[in-house]
Amino acid sequence: MPNEHETVGAYALGILDDAEATAFEAHLATCEWCAQQLDELAGMEPMLAALADLPGAGTPAVGESLSAKPSPRVVEKLIDEVAERRARKRRRNFYMVAAAGALIVSGPFVAVATTGGDGGGGGGGGGANQTLAANPAKEAFDRTSDKISATDPGTRVSATVAMEEKAWGTGTVLELKNVTGPQKCSLIAVGKNGERETVTSWSVPDWGYGLPDAKTDKAKQPLYVQGGAAFEPNEIDHFQVMTFDGKLLVEVDA
Repeated sequence: MPNEHETVGAYALGILDDAEATAFEAHLATCEWCAQQLDELAGMEPMLAALADLPGAGTPAVGESLSAKPSPRVVEKLIDEVAERRARKRRRNFYMVAAAGALIVSGPFVAVATTGGDGGGGGGGGGANQTLAANPAKEAFDRTSDKISATDPGTRVSATVAMEEKAWGTGTVLELKNVTGPQKCSLIAVGKNGERETVTSWSVPDWGYGLPDAKTDKAKQPLYVQGGAAFEPNEIDHFQVMTFDGKLLVEVDA
């Protein structure tokens, strides 16, 4: 009998006898690899249906089974096709992750939190410090001298906006504190002419940012998020931090 791992293709095609199928099903219950292979093969019914059109797949002779049973060579081709599809999927996922990483590192409109990883707790201070040191948004905030701050008396959310004149408009870095989650927010620049531009947006996780009484280091750390506006600095009247459902969290005069 062939290796049990090599039987998955034949099982998916239904060409095992009862004893072989029962033995493979017992193996399948404890083998994650075979379960994944079987899941891939389960989506290939159109290819299996096309086997009826292969040369030699005509009307069966008297006494032959009416259900076509592909040869082992056909089974191998099907499994090879699955492997190639999975390889293409892995390559595509890798390129997508790489592109996302490039945006996080270089884009001007990217939110970068200074907290540690999701699994960090109260004892994860060292990881938080490492993230702070490597945070480009925090570094840009620290080196920018033109900063304006405000705290909303109702929401108690505090915001500091660092502005820097650029050839294309105004570069900004927002430091946000005392904001709870979960919620989605935007930084909006309001021009002296009344026009509004969304500078950047981000999502606040359950634990929040910049909460002084929080139990974890990552929740105590502020959020730093970079963005940009087409306005020149002297054209901006004020900034607003708004939730996606229209609630004003804090307003900062420019």
